[in-house]
Order: sequence, then structure tokens, then C-alpha cells
Amino acid sequence: MAVVAIDPALLAADREKGRDRKPRLTKREIEILNLIAQGHSSKEAADVLFVSKRTVDSHLANIYDKLQVNNRVQAYRAATRLGLIPFEPTFRSY
Repeated sequence: MAVVAIDPALLAADREKGRDRKPRLTKREIEILNLIAQGHSSKEAADVLFVSKRTVDSHLANIYDKLQVNNRVQAYRAATRLGLIPFEPTFRSY
């Protein structure tokens, strides 16, 4: 097996490029993220979109991976920060 030397400067440049690149979510992933952001459960989102809960959960796993997050709240925050979905506060201050 041949050993290949990798220039550390090239790795650093690749990492820098990755930081500037905004993750790309599919139309369906954005639909699901919007429903989740509105407070829908995976089952409720599945019913709205006429797909199975397992399909929604699979899309959520892809979203988490693309945004490098671990849960729905982090996904929503990352997506709004990156401009992938609009920030719409749903609470009122009295």
C-alpha cells in the first residue's frame, strides 16, 4: 500500500473554503425545517407533507449533518443565522 503525503497547507485551505460555503438544503429539507420551526412534531410534519414519520426523521438527520448540529433548536438557529429560512419570532412580549 502506497503512502501519500498530504500538504498541510492544502488541508488548511480546504477547511477555509468550507467555512465560507453555506450548506445547501433541498426544498423538502427546508419545508421540514419550517414545519419543525413552527412547533410541529415529526409525525405532524409527515402528515402535512403526506410522507412517513421515518422519511421526516431521515430528512432531519440530513439537515443536522449538513448544518453540523444535534437537535431541532440548533438546526433552526443555524438555518436562520445562515439565511436558509426566515427568522419569525412567534412570541409576544406583554
